Amino acid sequence: MREFFDSMNPLYVRAGVFLLAAIILYVSAKRILNRFYATLQEQNKWYFTKKIVMNTIYLVIFLIFVFTFSDKFQGLYTTLGLAGAGITFALREVIVSFAGWFAILFGDFFKVGDRVLLGGIKGDVIDLGILRTTLMEIGDWVDGDQYNGRIVRVANSFIFTSPVYNYSASFQFVWDEIHIPIRFGSDIKLARSIIKRISDEVLGDVSVSAKNAWFEMRKHFRLEDAALENQIFLTFDDNWVTLSLRYVVDIKKRRITKDELFTKLLEELEQHHGEIELASQTIEMVDYNNNL
Repeated sequence: MREFFDSMNPLYVRAGVFLLAAIILYVSAKRILNRFYATLQEQNKWYFTKKIVMNTIYLVIFLIFVFTFSDKFQGLYTTLGLAGAGITFALREVIVSFAGWFAILFGDFFKVGDRVLLGGIKGDVIDLGILRTTLMEIGDWVDGDQYNGRIVRVANSFIFTSPVYNYSASFQFVWDEIHIPIRFGSDIKLARSIIKRISDEVLGDVSVSAKNAWFEMRKHFRLEDAALENQIFLTFDDNWVTLSLRYVVDIKKRRITKDELFTKLLEELEQHHGEIELASQTIEMVDYNNNL
């Protein structure tokens, strides 16, 4: 047996040792991750932990490869040393994107599942790559905050060069408004009471959840108290009276909530047709020829 190993090419031995070490590291990492999957998933830390662990394993395997075959790369090291400045310049975007990946993971910019506006693209984060962040895009030719079907990959370097808008980080709610035009002469008090009742019915305890989220966010940021309850404001101009409902809504339920509010408000206002009249823009046509 000893004679067999002595007769083997040392390069093959090192290759075998490297492959064995790489397989052991990879399989061990997978087994450990799977063992803690339930706990990490429950705490919403599975994706982040998996990315960190597996990328660390890949880095360790790469370093083992370099140290195992270091004597075979002497010429390559010299060449890379001489071409280092040129390589750095040519790969500057890759290097900045790699730095951006670290900043995203440890800088609390956003995480998988957040709704963001990054590099001019609005969507939900579905993957955090080493060089690019993958978004499921919303909007564009689709009205409202709904998916349009495009998957967009944005370079991580954008977090250093443009603002990053996170719609669902510490506070997963946004303020939204709907406007109801009412004709002059309508019962404004009745219209206001209907809007208040319907909004309370549709939105339910959203404001309570928003208050809890706002309270938690104040632990990390200096924020003043904000009005999180449903509010109704009145304005008017030469054409009609406008009742505006301002409310807090979950960022991912914005369009559905607005549809439910408008549907129920229209049904209710139609039942008071004689007392409340919805306004619409009218245009008066004047025939100047008949006036001459």
